[in-house]
Amino acid sequence: MPRPIEALIDKHALQHNIALLREKAGKRFMWSVVKADAYGHGLHGLLDIFKLTDGLALLDVDEAVAVRNLGWKKPVLLIEGFFTYDDLDKVDRYGIDTLIHSDWQIEDLKKFNFKNKARVHIKLNSGMNRLGFLPARAKTVKEELEKIPMVEVVDFVTHFANSELTYPADGKLPVSGQLNNLVSLEELPCAKCFSNSGAILWHPEAADGAVRAGIALYGVSPDGNKTSEELGLTPVMTLRAGILGTQNLQQGDAVGYGSKFIADHPMRIAVLACGYADGYPRQKAEDRFVLIHGKKAPLVGSVSMDMITVDITDIPETKPGDWAELWGKDLSVNEVAALHGTIGYELLANLNIRVKRKFIG
Repeated sequence: MPRPIEALIDKHALQHNIALLREKAGKRFMWSVVKADAYGHGLHGLLDIFKLTDGLALLDVDEAVAVRNLGWKKPVLLIEGFFTYDDLDKVDRYGIDTLIHSDWQIEDLKKFNFKNKARVHIKLNSGMNRLGFLPARAKTVKEELEKIPMVEVVDFVTHFANSELTYPADGKLPVSGQLNNLVSLEELPCAKCFSNSGAILWHPEAADGAVRAGIALYGVSPDGNKTSEELGLTPVMTLRAGILGTQNLQQGDAVGYGSKFIADHPMRIAVLACGYADGYPRQKAEDRFVLIHGKKAPLVGSVSMDMITVDITDIPETKPGDWAELWGKDLSVNEVAALHGTIGYELLANLNIRVKRKFIG
């Protein structure tokens, strides 16, 4: 029997979230952002559901080739562009869209002999200061790309740093500030793709023709101050681990590496088949817990490579073979992440490949 830990991936939940985001996006082209193996959910097992959107946005050219070989016919976008000149052979052969964010990429496009139409998307730096050309260069970059044989400019792309509903309007870089930095684009005849999950949900003023749905696809709120339930989103992943055994502790007994937890009263603990090698965060945090039979079971002691210990004193029905939910339908991954001082994105993306993804629905 395999080790009892699995990530249940609910295809119906993904379909529900796509429908909700489709409604918000209206008639705009919708990219599904599926980098990091669909945020840890298992891209290849979900391709049949992602067909409900218009295209896939991912990171690496080999990932794009893989989905093509699995029969994906719709557009595929390299969301950070190609990384080396050698990538262009696959971009050309497999019909892969690519972001263009730097002058060196333009020079590589000029040198390559395309046999097929190459669709490119111009990345603009509207204030986040990662990749992209400054908006003042948008016109000249577009004109330079349009002179390259077989190259078609699709749109201008930017990324919002703070699209959360609860980000203050007077903050350093609200959506309105980035849009103001792009106001010169209104004079250029070119489509736009600005909106991420937060902007799809809360910023119709982006007024773009294409959107990039990311974390919200997976049923996770893009704003840590708003729950998925409030937004009508359904978590796609439930991470659960089986109980391997139990221990009865007396006052003064220690648990785990470093003996950092000392029982101050008689208690019963359970050992779960999950650890930091599976992707569960190791760093100590107060008030950490999992759910067993729908009840909170606080973590005790250090998280080990392959095991976690939890207090089940108040859940007497617990026995080996039962399941504990570490995050998912009943325990938000954002809530778990907040207890560990991080974000839900990180927990999902860090889930180790050794944890089996079990697709349901």
